[in-house]
Amino acid sequence: MTVITNIQDLKRIYERRVPRMFYDYAESGSWTEQTFRDNTTDFQDIRLRQRVAVDMSGRSTAAEMIGQKVAMPVALSPVGLTGMQHADGEMKAAKAALDFGVPFTLSTMSINSIEDVAEYTRAPFWFQLYTMKDEDYVRRLIQRAKDAKCSALVITLDLQILGQRHKDLKNGLSAPPKLTPKTIANLATKWRWGIEMLGAKRRNFGNIVGHVQGISDASQLGAWTAEQFDPTLDWGKIAKLMEQWGGKVILKGILDPEDAKMAVKLGADAIVVSNHGGRQLDGALSSIRMLPAILDAVGGDIEVFLDSGIRSGQDILKAMAMGASGTMIGRAFVYGLGAMGQKGVTTALEILRKEMDTTMALCGERSIAGLGRHNLLIPEDFSGRWQD
Repeated sequence: MTVITNIQDLKRIYERRVPRMFYDYAESGSWTEQTFRDNTTDFQDIRLRQRVAVDMSGRSTAAEMIGQKVAMPVALSPVGLTGMQHADGEMKAAKAALDFGVPFTLSTMSINSIEDVAEYTRAPFWFQLYTMKDEDYVRRLIQRAKDAKCSALVITLDLQILGQRHKDLKNGLSAPPKLTPKTIANLATKWRWGIEMLGAKRRNFGNIVGHVQGISDASQLGAWTAEQFDPTLDWGKIAKLMEQWGGKVILKGILDPEDAKMAVKLGADAIVVSNHGGRQLDGALSSIRMLPAILDAVGGDIEVFLDSGIRSGQDILKAMAMGASGTMIGRAFVYGLGAMGQKGVTTALEILRKEMDTTMALCGERSIAGLGRHNLLIPEDFSGRWQD
């Protein structure tokens, strides 16, 4: 029996259990994958300051994100095709997150629909919106999220066009998977995944199929999505979407201080410093390297979350000590989901909290609010010295 002590243990089980195309979908970046790699390795350049002889009793990892009390400063990021990582994946991940006490974000490109998750969890969750050319569809999608009592809208800004991800193209990524000799051979080795998937509520994109005219099955879906991401998205359109929603808004995909300032100007409740997990602009700096400049630019006028690269509780602590208001995790919870379903997501969250709590104690802190730059040793050129 495998003793699971860290996120990497879950990843190893996940790789054995899930079909290759869906493993590759999560575990890849665009082009050379430089940014994908840097997102995780750049955390290693930040060191921690050990403190001793400090009363460590009564520690707490509790915090708030956009006014919502959370068990730790972590939300589950929107991840497309989560329901292909495990049967009813979005429903189970949402339930695990909400039971644990952290927010769950449902992707527009989810397998389980908004209504599926709302019925299964019966608790508010966040909804992530991709802006599409079909404005009527977007309007109805926002209304569906309102009807489901979603507590925040997360608007993704860094996917106006799709970055090239070589593995997805070579694998012929689709939901459900197309039965080619290559995929059949791989699926034959993932029999447990297949048996569970036979009983899944859905096996295609639940927020799209049946909600767009002329899209009734997966065969028509690929062509529609390929041309639907809106390349004309600008700040004016974002403002209109925020007005249409009328509730709390988080803008995801901010990687430049000037864009962060615009988000403040529009009145967003939070931004997410994110490069889409290294899946869009390869060659961009990692989220953790861009965090200091963005924090300096907004000056505390908006909550700043960090996404992309978090694989441990120490990573979360480093982001918070640098000044982030919260963090978001994608792959870390997907590994758990693919490995063990709902229990795996809970296990991933428990691992992260334990790592963060232990590290916090050894750094001489008892609460998230007490974390700061004084807990870190950051290289002088961490954010880079770049020629104008």
